Amino acid sequence: MTRSALDGLTVVDFSRVLAGPYATMLLGDLGARVIKIERPGLGDETREWAPPVDDTGTSTYFASVNRNKEGMTADLADDADRVRIWELLEQADVVVENFRTGTLDRLGFGYDEVRARNPRIVYCSITGFGAGEGATLPGFDLLVQAAGGLMSITGQSPGEPTKTGVAIVDVVTGLHAITGILAAVIARQSTGTGQRVEVNLLSSLLSGLVNQAGAFAGAGVVPRSMGNEHPSIAPYEVYPTADRSLAVAVGSDKQFRAFATALDAPELAADQRFRTNRDRVSHRAKLNPLLIARLSTRTADDWFAILTRHDVPAAPINSIGEAFELAARLGLEPIVDVDGSHQVANPIRLSETPATYRLPPPALANHSSAPNEGTS
Repeated sequence: MTRSALDGLTVVDFSRVLAGPYATMLLGDLGARVIKIERPGLGDETREWAPPVDDTGTSTYFASVNRNKEGMTADLADDADRVRIWELLEQADVVVENFRTGTLDRLGFGYDEVRARNPRIVYCSITGFGAGEGATLPGFDLLVQAAGGLMSITGQSPGEPTKTGVAIVDVVTGLHAITGILAAVIARQSTGTGQRVEVNLLSSLLSGLVNQAGAFAGAGVVPRSMGNEHPSIAPYEVYPTADRSLAVAVGSDKQFRAFATALDAPELAADQRFRTNRDRVSHRAKLNPLLIARLSTRTADDWFAILTRHDVPAAPINSIGEAFELAARLGLEPIVDVDGSHQVANPIRLSETPATYRLPPPALANHSSAPNEGTS
C-alpha cells in the first residue's frame, strides 16, 4: 500500500461550511485521519444546501469539501459526549474550528484547555474578521468580499460591484489554514510542542488581492473595477470573435509582436502608441478597437489554434463542463470516484506520497459514540 504524506496525523475537525472543511479535506487527501464533529440532528449546514445532489443523494456542496473524513456527532454541552471528545483531543495532532470567537472557551474546549492536556496540539482557529474587535462580525464569504474590497474591483464598472462566482475568500482562507497548520507541525518536530494557528477571512483576502492590494499599500492607489481589463497589462482581457469570446493574455512586448503577426497586422507592433506595455496600457482605448476588428473575422477556436501556433497565450471562454473536458483531454484526471461519489480530484501531485481517496463524505449519525468511516 502506498504511504501517504500525512500518515499518522490525526485531525479533529469542528469546522463547518467551507473554509475549514476544505482545509481538512485536503489534509485528509494527503493521508491525515480526519474526524469531523457535527451537531446531533443538524450537522454541517451545507448538508441542506441543495440542489444539486450527487448519485448518493448527498448535497454536492457538502460532498465537495468533506471526503476522507470519519463522522461523529456530539453535543459539546453533554457530559458523556464531552468525555468522548476529550478522548479524541488528548490523542490528536491538530484541531480545526471556526466557531464564533470565545464559544469553545466557554464550553471548555478552548486552546488553553486543550493545550494543558495535550501540549503537542496544533490548534487552528478560523474567523471572519479576527479575534479582536472584529470577533462579533459574521464571517460570511459574501460579506468579506464586500467589506474586504474584492467586489469593488469585480464587475463591469465601479457602479456595479460584483461577487465572484465561487466563495473564493473561503477557499483562500482554507489554503492559508493548511499552510499554517503544516508549518506548526514541522516546527513541533524541533520544539516538541504545538501552537495556536489563527487565520481570518479578511486578512486572507487582503493577502490574496496581491497586486491590487499592493497598489494601495505601496503607492496609495485605490484600484477600481475594470471589467475584464487588467490595470497594468495590455492586451490582457477578453475580446469578441466571430462566434464567442476569447481571452488573450499578452504579458510581454515579445508576445505582443507575435500577436500582431498572428493577426496579420505587424504594423500594430511598430506603432509608437503600442510598442511597450506601458504604451499599450496608456493607449488601451485606441488599441482595443483595432484588435476587435481583426479578431471578429474568425471564430474563437480558429484564433485559439492560430495564436497557440504563434506562442501567444489565449483561450476560449469555456463553461465549467468544457473546462473539465479540457482537463481530461490534457490527461489531468480531474474527477475521481470515491465509493460512488464523483468528486473533483486533489490538485496536488506528489511523486512518492500521492493523494488518496479512501472515504466518501460521512453520513450524519443520529448519535455516535465513536467515529464512523464515511457513508456505508
